[in-house]
This record gives sequence, structure tokens and C-alpha cells, in this order.
Amino acid sequence: MARTRLYRNGDLVAEDFPIDDISDHLQADDTVVWLDLTAPSREQYEQVQEEFGLHRLAIEDAASPRERPKLNHYSGHLYLSAYQVAFDGGTSELVVHQVSAFLTDRALITVHGDGFDIDAVVQRWDTTTELAVHGVAYLVHGLLDVVVDGHFDAVQELDDALEALEDKLFEETPQAVRDVQQRNFRLRRVLSHLRKIVLPMREVVNGLARTKFVDEDIAPYYQDLFDHVMRVTEWTESLRDFVSSILESNLAVQGNRMNNIMKKVTSWAAIIAVPTAVTGYYGQNLPFPGYEHRTGFVTSAVLIVLLSVGLYVTFKRKDWL
Repeated sequence: MARTRLYRNGDLVAEDFPIDDISDHLQADDTVVWLDLTAPSREQYEQVQEEFGLHRLAIEDAASPRERPKLNHYSGHLYLSAYQVAFDGGTSELVVHQVSAFLTDRALITVHGDGFDIDAVVQRWDTTTELAVHGVAYLVHGLLDVVVDGHFDAVQELDDALEALEDKLFEETPQAVRDVQQRNFRLRRVLSHLRKIVLPMREVVNGLARTKFVDEDIAPYYQDLFDHVMRVTEWTESLRDFVSSILESNLAVQGNRMNNIMKKVTSWAAIIAVPTAVTGYYGQNLPFPGYEHRTGFVTSAVLIVLLSVGLYVTFKRKDWL
């Protein structure tokens, strides 16, 4: 699938025209073209490479499914790679979709898979038409603005999930303990993946702001975009400490629970040892006070009850039971 748009002097004048007509449209002055390819074939890559004079290495990067976010400079064009992300709270997984972009003086070519929400990018362009006079810089800004907003939403949802996990730390049911441990490690893995996507965006946006595509009129918008990237980056780093603190708190809580269990087991063992000691003493095969008399049985029973109750009360006061 391919989508196209043609802007002239900041106005949208054509849409969804064939790829073969792009060369004819670019012959006119003050025109900017957007071409979008969804899961393109090798033939489409070759057609685009020939049409816009794109570098072979940039084409290989766009076809690769696991490129890191980056901005590469080639003769005549730039290559940009980024990721749209969404956090699935139900499964505690990070949904990731790659988008690649080729930037020329008068054209933006975007390449992505089926999962990337390109409609959100088009909607962002349609709501910021006052910036369309800036051409390619306007198109790239709208694309990255949607991507960074997605990063921000994912970090916020991840933060909420970590706070909900923190609230479950002091639930003492076995199921809650297992859920906290499993979910903590899943969220930690998600955060690690998200950091690999978010952190390089600083270099991407900062590098774009220094290129010839960005003039002084649209530069403040790129600065605002960079500020959003920095906020997401700092938030991600703070969540990294948050995850570590939850893990440490969980270990401390588990240690305290284990200490309480050991105190209770030890206390009951001490109580149980009382009747064992008394009955063992009165079970000797030799005469002792009360031997073969009812008073001996009464005395042993009283000793067992008094000592056991005394130990129980003592341990209860010390909060060992």
C-alpha cells in the first residue's frame, strides 16, 4: 500500500496520486511530496531508490526490522529511524512498531509495517496546517510529535502500573506475593526495552534541529519536541530507580515475613517443649515425689498448663505470636 500527498506553498493540493507522478509534481517550484509505504516489497524499495536517489545503505536500514533509533546523513538526503510504542497493561508488554523516514529537500518518504498508526500522523498534520509552509520540516515534526507523544503515554502508563504494584507489596496472600514478583520482573523488562527506544531520541531530535531542513521559524517547535523527549528520558530514568526500590522493598518485606514466621515457629516449639519436658521427667523409671500417686499426675498437669500458658502470654506480649 502507498499513500501520497502534495503540498504547494503550504497548501494541500493533491492526495493519493500514483508514485510514478511524483517526478512530474516535483518539477514545479514550492512543492513538497509525502510518500508513505506500508510493508513495501523489494521492487517498491528499488523504485523509490531510483526515484529519489536514496543511498543503498539507507534502504537496507529501512528494510531491517531491528534498527536502533538514529539519524544518518547521506549525500542528498537524511535517513531517520524511530519507534511507536504502546504499553499493554493487561499483559504487561510493550507493543513496538518501527517507522523509517527518508528526508530530501522537497520530499518525505515514510516506511513502516501494518501496526504503525500513520492515520494519527496525518491527523496531526491536518491540525497544524499553519506550519505547512515549512515543507519537509513540518512533515517530520508531525511524525516525531506523534511518536514522542506515544513514548510519553507509555511511560505514564508504566508509572501507573508500578504504583499499583507498590500497593500490593504488603498483601500477605501467597498469590499476591507471586504476582508482585512476577509482575515486577515483567515491568522491569518492559522498562529496559523502553529505555533503548527513548534514550536515542535525544540525538535524533537534536540532530534534526541542526540540519538545513529546520529554519529559525520552525526551530522553536523542534525545541519543544526536544523538551518532551528530555522529559520522557528523565521520567524513564526515575522509573528505573523506582523498579529497583520496589524490588528491594519486596525483598525486605519477604525478609520481615520470614522473621515473623521463624519467631512464631520458635515460640510454638518452646511451648510444645514444656509438656515434653514435664512428661519426660515424670516418665523416669525410678521413684520421685508423687510416684504412683494421684498428686504426681495433678502436679505434672498443673506444671504443663502453667508453663505453657506463661510462655504463650510472654510471647504474645513480645509480638512473637
